[in-house]
Amino acid sequence: MAMNIPSAGGDEEQVIAAINTTPLVDVMLVLLIIFLITIPVVNYSVPVEVPKERNEVRESKPDTVVLSVDSSGRIYWYDTPVRDVNSLAEKLKKVAALTPQPEVHIRGDWHSDYEPVGKIIFACQSAGIAKVGFITEPPARN
Repeated sequence: MAMNIPSAGGDEEQVIAAINTTPLVDVMLVLLIIFLITIPVVNYSVPVEVPKERNEVRESKPDTVVLSVDSSGRIYWYDTPVRDVNSLAEKLKKVAALTPQPEVHIRGDWHSDYEPVGKIIFACQSAGIAKVGFITEPPARN
C-alpha cells in the first residue's frame, strides 16, 4: 500500500503515480486456472474409435498345400522333397482341379534365394491356383 507524504514546502497533496497490480494478478490467476481446466476438454474434436490390438492364430486347414524352401533352395511339398519345378507344376494342376480349390502357403527360409520362391509362384500361376500366401513369423516384441 502506498503512503502519501506531504511535501516539505506546501500544503498541496501529491498524486500517487504508481499502479496497483494486485487486481491484475488476481484476474490473471483466475484466467490461468480457467484455461488449465478447459484445455483437456477441447483436446480432441473428432470422435474416433481407435482399433484394439488382437492376436489371431491362423491354423492351416487340412486342404491347404504347404510348400517350403530351405536355405539351400530345395523345394518341399509338405515334408517330401520335390524333384524339379515341372513335377511341382503337375502336382499343383491336380490340386487346382479340386473343388473348392485349396490355398497354397509358401514357407521360405530367411537365408534362401528368391529364385526358388519365384519358381513356386510361377508354377502356381501356370497351374491356375487362385490363392497363394506366405507364412512368416511375427517380429519379436520388446
